[in-house]
Amino acid sequence: MLLGENGQGKTNLLEALCYTVLCRSIRGAADAELVRFAEPGFLVATWGNGSEVSARWTTGERRKRITVGGAEASRLSDAIGSWLAVAFLPGDVALASGPAAGRRQYLDRLLALADRGYLSALSRYREALAQRNSALRLGRGDLATVFNQPLAEAGAAVVRSRIAWVARVESAFEAEIMGLGERGEARLLYRGNAELVQESAWNELLREHLARDLARTATGIGPHRDDLRLLLDGRDLRTFGSTGQQRTAAVALRLLELRTLAEDRGTEPALALDDVFAELDGARQERLAARLLAATERQVFLTAPRHEELPAGLVLPVWRVKGGRVVA
Repeated sequence: MLLGENGQGKTNLLEALCYTVLCRSIRGAADAELVRFAEPGFLVATWGNGSEVSARWTTGERRKRITVGGAEASRLSDAIGSWLAVAFLPGDVALASGPAAGRRQYLDRLLALADRGYLSALSRYREALAQRNSALRLGRGDLATVFNQPLAEAGAAVVRSRIAWVARVESAFEAEIMGLGERGEARLLYRGNAELVQESAWNELLREHLARDLARTATGIGPHRDDLRLLLDGRDLRTFGSTGQQRTAAVALRLLELRTLAEDRGTEPALALDDVFAELDGARQERLAARLLAATERQVFLTAPRHEELPAGLVLPVWRVKGGRVVA
C-alpha cells in the first residue's frame, strides 16, 4: 500500500512497475515523456516467470533497448508478457463510457498477453491494413487489392479470437457486475461482422466496399472498426448507464482481464491499483477489496492519498511516497 499526497510520485511508481508488461506506458505516454526532468533516460526491470525483463531508453539514442534474461531481445514481441500485471486506473471508467477505440485496445492488450498467436495475427493484420490504406490514399484501388488476402488471413484470426473470448467470459462478466453490487441482467457482446471469422468472406466484402474505401481513403471493414457492447437490463451502459454503473462495468472488465491471464498463462498477474476505491461507495469498496485479494499468492500494489479512504478490511503493508521517494 503506497500512501501519499497528490503529485508525490505514486502513479509514476505504478507505471514503472507495469512498464515491462508491454514495454510501454500504461497511460499511453511517449517514452520521452517518462524521463524524469534533467535525467538522461530511464531503466526499469522486473522479474517474472523465471526471468528478468528490462527496458532502457536514453534521450541521446531515442530508442529502446529491451533484454529478457540478460539477452537483448531482437523483437518487441519476444519480451511482451514476460512480466504480467493488470492495472486499475482512475480513467478506466472510459472503458464503459468512452469511444470504441479504448475497448478495442483493451481487447488487443488482453488477448495479446494471453496468447502469442493472437499477438502475431494482430501484428500481421495491422501491417496489411497500413499498406492497404496507404494504397487507398494514393487512389490505387488495384494496389489496395494486393493486400486483401494477407488482411483476410490475419483479420479472420483476430475476429475469431475476440468472439471466442467474449463467448467464454460473458457469464463471468454478469457475475462480476452482480458481485460488485449492481442489479439486473448484465451482458457483454461483440459488435462486428460475424462473417469475418471466415477468411473466405473477406475478399467479396472488400471488393464490394472498394469504391467506398477509395472515397474515404481507408478500409471500412475489419476488427479495427469493431466494438464491445456493455449492457445492463438491455440498455447500453455507454449511453444510458450512470457514472457508478459505468465504473462498475469498467472494474468488471479489468477483473475479466485478471481472470483470463491467470487461466491462460498459469500464473497470477500482479495488481496495480491506482486510487481505485475513490469513486466507490463503502459497500462496493468492501466487495471489490475482497475480490481483488482473494488470491493469496497475488502481488498487490495499491495507491491512495490517505489510509482512511480505503476499505476497512484492506490489510496490506504500508509505505509512504513523498517527493518521488518511497519509505516504510
